[in-house]
Amino acid sequence: MVSRRRIILGSLGAAGALAIGWSVLPPRQRLRTAQPLPTAAGQSALNGWVKIGRDDRVTIMLAKSEMGQGVATALAMLLAEELDADWSHVATEMSPVDKIYNNLATVVDGLPFHPDDQGSLKRIAGWMTAKSMREIGLMVTGGSSSIKDLWQPMREAGASARAMLVAAAAQAWGVPAGEVTAAAGLLRHAGSGKQARFGEMAERAAQQDLPGRVALKDPAKFTLIGQPMPRRDSAAKSDGTARFGLDVLPPGLLYASVLMCPTLGGSVSSFDAKAAQALPGVKQVLRFDGLRGGSGGIAVVADTPWHAMQAAKQVAVQWDPGPAATVSSAGLQQQLKAALDADDGFGYYHAGDAATALQSAAKTIRAEYSAPLLAHATLEPQNCTVLFEPDKTRATVWAPTQVPDIARGAAAQALGLKSEQVELQVTLLGGGFGRRLDVDFVAQAAQIARALPGRPVQTFWSREQDMTHDFYRPPCIARYQAGFDAQGRPVAWQATSAGPSIVQQYLKRQWGLPGAGPDKTTAEGAFDNPYEWPNARVGHVIVETPVPVGFWRSVGHSHQAFFTESFVDEAASAAGQDPVAFRASLLQRHPRHRQVLQRAAALAGWGTSLGNAPDGAKKARGIALHQSFGSIVAQVVEVSVAAADKQVRVHRVIAVIDCGLAVNPNIIRQQMESAIVFGLSAALYGEITLDKGQVQQTNFHQQAMLRFHECPQIETEIIASAEPPEGVGEPGTPPIAPAVANALFALTGQRLRTLPLRLA
Repeated sequence: MVSRRRIILGSLGAAGALAIGWSVLPPRQRLRTAQPLPTAAGQSALNGWVKIGRDDRVTIMLAKSEMGQGVATALAMLLAEELDADWSHVATEMSPVDKIYNNLATVVDGLPFHPDDQGSLKRIAGWMTAKSMREIGLMVTGGSSSIKDLWQPMREAGASARAMLVAAAAQAWGVPAGEVTAAAGLLRHAGSGKQARFGEMAERAAQQDLPGRVALKDPAKFTLIGQPMPRRDSAAKSDGTARFGLDVLPPGLLYASVLMCPTLGGSVSSFDAKAAQALPGVKQVLRFDGLRGGSGGIAVVADTPWHAMQAAKQVAVQWDPGPAATVSSAGLQQQLKAALDADDGFGYYHAGDAATALQSAAKTIRAEYSAPLLAHATLEPQNCTVLFEPDKTRATVWAPTQVPDIARGAAAQALGLKSEQVELQVTLLGGGFGRRLDVDFVAQAAQIARALPGRPVQTFWSREQDMTHDFYRPPCIARYQAGFDAQGRPVAWQATSAGPSIVQQYLKRQWGLPGAGPDKTTAEGAFDNPYEWPNARVGHVIVETPVPVGFWRSVGHSHQAFFTESFVDEAASAAGQDPVAFRASLLQRHPRHRQVLQRAAALAGWGTSLGNAPDGAKKARGIALHQSFGSIVAQVVEVSVAAADKQVRVHRVIAVIDCGLAVNPNIIRQQMESAIVFGLSAALYGEITLDKGQVQQTNFHQQAMLRFHECPQIETEIIASAEPPEGVGEPGTPPIAPAVANALFALTGQRLRTLPLRLA
């Protein structure tokens, strides 16, 4: 008789063997969706990424949200290149929600490993994380990961579809597949002179089995990848035909204007809507809860946006401010400083013994840096349109979101439906910057639409509501120390920062998971710098706060790069060395970083004299080098200060980027320009302050953006590389603030250690 113990042990052994077997396999295929792609008349889907019509139109599925970063062009180029499609016949369409579109790269990149770490633990963790994200991950547009994540899958999808077209043509013509060629949307057989358009063979090709492993092109044979192709969405965005969230206008549309508790995270205590309900066009006034981290409030639904907004002003509301009512900016600063006084934080990076080296150093310097809360300030405020049809047990949601499956889940939960009963249509995003990784506005819109079944309802926010109910870039304070020997050589580097954790808050508000453990985003830009300090320690203290924080363009890099690169400049000054030469001396084992640094300096004429600004003010240069999202960027700026009002003016920015293989140089330059302007706005003007839990800045007159006349001349050079492509959307932002601060020190002798940059 077989004992129970033997059965249990045998089962455990089998399970263990299966687990080990699963762990060594590569991530599951990313070609075929769980359900066939929906097709229009005359269209055939060859896999989960591409459909071809009888009219030769090649429709490529976009699994990433287009929010101005150019993925609708760059991602299409990847597939069209391997398909050998006629680029003039290529179109794009947002993909459905499916696991093959899950973002593997952004989560793998989020693991807390140093870029220089090539150890087995990092490789195993990355491998297992990628496999897990394929099965249980999310569709995400963020982390500058779109091209990196889909560099292989979309090329494989194009090559697979091409192989199926070739096989179909060979079958139809009775010739070997090896004799059929494809180019510019045409299939040809040289021996017989036969040829066919892709559209003529699409239906037959869709009946072919998916090929096994397909050979990808030699980069030397690329015809699209590497070319500065024009953006596919430029014309529509210029003539007004592009469809953003607020452009969704289904028949019978109603509009919801909202009032939200002015205190972050607050809710409604009571309200009186009699005056509002008596106004023209008003359909309903209702209360909603603050789901997914949002604030509670009141919605007024009416037949036009104007009627809804005017009626909302007439609603009398008593608010329950909640736990954030006692929070102020000054209090947050004190809380962060107290945390640094009490704790040296989780150590993200160690080299040698920094504490001992500092004690024995011939000279030491120290400094404290700080960065404020920041709003995303997307030009398109938050909005979402929902049609709830309970009689059909379904809903349709139109949303400008960076996380389609989380948004669909939030809407389903608010409507009492299953996720698969909700159809989500992702529109163009009028800016994302990480704000639309949160879905509070989707859950809010679904709650409101639930009260008006059968009618689509568009919930929209005002600029003031958008700015005062954000998930802000976390505040952060950092303390730095550096030590030098008697010859002025650096011997020690120590950095400790304190601030809230975005990831811990995000996990809690999306899935109710308790926040615990380290969060790479808190210390990225500090622990992962490339400098070869003999002894170093970088740590971070997570500080809990009721203020909602979220992912902001370049996340932790946005402020940690300011701290790090500013203090590197301080260290160069203390060592009596040129800032470029000092950095280069610490990059002996990092040739790519050194090349980027020195190329930027050469292009800027580093070390040569500068003329005066147009108003006669003196100019000076500053430099910063930073790696983020896999890409290395150096920036040199030229600044002056107006004598009358001490206004900082940035005249010129030289930017050099090594982002691996440049898929579309045109888009890379655009993204560098965008990131620099975005970062300059934050460096010179960006600041959100709190008083009694209420945001004090309500519009662009209080949190300004860079104006046309303030925009510097920006010159970008892309380092030629055969390495796989890395991130582009965010890496241009982190270096700009320290480059400006370093230039201001060179010009004025003032070392600015607090953002935004303000001269005394």
